[in-house]
Amino acid sequence: MSDLLRRGRFLLPALLLAALPFYLDAFWLRIGLFSMAAAIGAVGLGLLSGSAGQLSLGHAFFLAVGAYGYVWLAGDGGPGLPPAVALVLAVLLAGAAGGLFSPVAGRVKGVYLGVATLALVFLGHHVLLTADSVTGGFNGSSVPPLEIGSLAFDQGDDLTVLGVPFGAEERLWYLGLALFALTWFTARGLLRGRPGRALVALRDSETAASVMGVHVARYRSAAFVVSSMYAGLAGVLLALSFRRVVPDYFSLALSVDYLAMIVIGGLGSVAGATAGAVFVTALPLLMTRYADQLPLVAAPGSGDGSIGPTEAARYLYGAAIVVILLFAPDGLTGLARRTRARLARRRPPSPAPSDPGAAPRPPATAVRAKEHTP
Repeated sequence: MSDLLRRGRFLLPALLLAALPFYLDAFWLRIGLFSMAAAIGAVGLGLLSGSAGQLSLGHAFFLAVGAYGYVWLAGDGGPGLPPAVALVLAVLLAGAAGGLFSPVAGRVKGVYLGVATLALVFLGHHVLLTADSVTGGFNGSSVPPLEIGSLAFDQGDDLTVLGVPFGAEERLWYLGLALFALTWFTARGLLRGRPGRALVALRDSETAASVMGVHVARYRSAAFVVSSMYAGLAGVLLALSFRRVVPDYFSLALSVDYLAMIVIGGLGSVAGATAGAVFVTALPLLMTRYADQLPLVAAPGSGDGSIGPTEAARYLYGAAIVVILLFAPDGLTGLARRTRARLARRRPPSPAPSDPGAAPRPPATAVRAKEHTP
């Protein structure tokens, strides 16, 4: 019975998410796509910062490597590879970029690693602006649509499923679900296995981890490479969702957003990184759509000097970070875990089933008859 409940805990949300494209319009599907892409990248950063204890401010650089790598590999200006092959190679390219930086990540830690990865963001932004033949420069590049066999993830043909027209958002929704499910189960398997235990031991105490046989530099470097590959996969999904990539999107602000995701959700938790990614990604989009109905928030492009929805969203999740650090340092996942434990303690215990054929027990105050020694 417990095994059935464990399977249903994942099966029911999966069925619900699979049914959403039949009922939601393109705006809500687009929010879901951006949230799934952000969740994939946040899970990777959570492995690096939450589990391995390594601070990184260069996550936007590896997202850019994945996004622009896919565009160049599958586009006309590059080799023109099949888009599915370009997707895999773009993820490997992001991992290779992380591997080139991994010697630094294996020997530097804390704020020093954060400053070192900060240089990657500025260097990458400069390259994206100047390498016009590869990146398109300031104006960016169009993203070739993904094609798997005869199925194209764009608006090309009129595909209808159960009377619902399936455009690019509906098709990409299922691609995003598949990639997010792959990220979810691989990351959880990694954290629950020997590598995850080694990373947690490394985060808690390097001396104790090395005494237990953990190769400190090797595991730090491996965590950085795996995190970079997750970021590259998130960059590819973002590029497919936006349909155009521009250098200004992959700035330091994006790296700070990812740090906010894992802090709000809970460090070292796959579910927490997902929850934080949904919150940070969806909040500015929702505030942009409903800006005319919110107090103290001006509609985009109004120019009246009021706070725009993007700035207001940053203020809100900045305040959320402060509240989380003060009252729930383990994030939303820790808060949910404590709430479940508190509700379980308040639940009255179920009485033990009585056996009608059993002999009645004597009351606790009854005196037991003394046996005489023959």
